[in-house]
Amino acid sequence: MTLLFYSAFDDPADWRAAMQTHAPDVPFRVYPDIGDPLAVRYALVWKPPPGFFTPFGNLELVINLGAGVDSLVGRTDLPPVPITRISDPNMSRMMASFVQMAVLRHTRDIAKFERAQRAGRWHYIHPRDPASVRVGVMGLGELGGLAAAELARHGFQVAGWSRSPKQIPGVACSHGDAALDAFLARSEVLVCMVPLTPATAGLLDASRFAALPHGAAFVNVSRGAVVDEAALLAALRSGQIGEATLDVFATEPLPAGHPFWAMDNVLITPHLASIALPASAAAGIAENIRRLRAGHALAYRIDPARGY
Repeated sequence: MTLLFYSAFDDPADWRAAMQTHAPDVPFRVYPDIGDPLAVRYALVWKPPPGFFTPFGNLELVINLGAGVDSLVGRTDLPPVPITRISDPNMSRMMASFVQMAVLRHTRDIAKFERAQRAGRWHYIHPRDPASVRVGVMGLGELGGLAAAELARHGFQVAGWSRSPKQIPGVACSHGDAALDAFLARSEVLVCMVPLTPATAGLLDASRFAALPHGAAFVNVSRGAVVDEAALLAALRSGQIGEATLDVFATEPLPAGHPFWAMDNVLITPHLASIALPASAAAGIAENIRRLRAGHALAYRIDPARGY
């Protein structure tokens, strides 16, 4: 009953050590060293290539190495087995701290000070009280909910928007398509944290960017395909979006020569706002394997039809 690991981005040695601590009875193999394909019962993966799952006729569980499972939804090689995501409190805290950093960077005018420093210019901008800054968090799942709560705890006026109703202390929550434009209109800083699904692909287009206050800041830590990048580029050039922090892109790595690289009002980070940490995530994976063996309901299971 082997667990097979695949990721082009994560160190398998760290995951092997963590899983051997929490599930020592489960053999751990790293692709392409799959051994007997019929012995593979569990797959711990991040963006496996096409056809990856075809040889594993006895597969019982797929664990996605991250919170977003868009790369697994709609595959033709994936058998009808449960798919779970990783739920790791350290991963949530990492995301919340990145979002807080990005929001503070925009609201404390750090990018303007960086430009002034490069020009050798002393440039004073009076700081704003966080209570006067309207931040919108779009997507209130496990990661977005904590990020919104942390921003509220630091004194910002925080509103949240999601597909379904949510309640978060200190956050003015709204939901559904009918509430989206009003949510955008009050968001001086918009943080995108929605999962990528058929319903959210291209959700932030020219009309949605136009609904924001002029000069708003934009932070994207969800998926690049949620955004119409041509519309975002136009909004950044026109000043409708004053600044952006972008951690995710439609094509990753972001291609050389892309206009975002040369824009001094854009901060680019390489999809690292939050990552799964083996030492803290392995316990939950091992627990789900035990639940599966015992015939119990799995935690953090995703609905492929919804995409999350």
